[in-house]
Amino acid sequence: MTMARVRTIGVLGLVLAAAVTAGCSTSGGASTGGSSSAAAAPTESNPPGDIPDNQAYVAYQPSGGGFTVKVPEGWARSTQGGTTVFTDKLNRVEVSPVSASSAPTTASVTGTVVPRLTGQVAKFSGAKVSQVARKGGSAVLLKYQGDSAPDPVTGKVVRDAFERYAFYRQGHEVDVTLSGPVNADNVDPWRIVSDSFTWK
Repeated sequence: MTMARVRTIGVLGLVLAAAVTAGCSTSGGASTGGSSSAAAAPTESNPPGDIPDNQAYVAYQPSGGGFTVKVPEGWARSTQGGTTVFTDKLNRVEVSPVSASSAPTTASVTGTVVPRLTGQVAKFSGAKVSQVARKGGSAVLLKYQGDSAPDPVTGKVVRDAFERYAFYRQGHEVDVTLSGPVNADNVDPWRIVSDSFTWK
């Protein structure tokens, strides 16, 4: 065998070895890519303040009667004067019966309620007043935003969205105020509460 033939065989051997090594490296890379693509998707989380879709509701009726309204079941309840408040984490439902000589109107709410809340709610803004229809009858709806009170532990302040419904019948007014973080999607829960209001 000539020296030229020996050199040719040697070169071919080196080429084959390189090809095998490259094939193994490519196969390993494909395998690694496959395992990463099969990784589990990150767990979804709802924005803070979202009320669960499976939230149950119970009827609330004050001791004096007169009306009922559904509120989320299991929420903490407190009463001060004639106002009853239901809270859970960042959400709140406030029910306030008041005496009124005449039915509230968009003009009366704009002229009296909005200025009062401007002085009571931190960074009050975006007031919008309208007449709306609910299953329990007509109501004047006031929508606005404001800052929550600082958390007693963390000091954190949350920007809240408010819906205040003023229902009226025969000298009696009931204000139902719903609030929660502005980024929470609570359209359906708040509709359940406001639609549930009924005079007795």
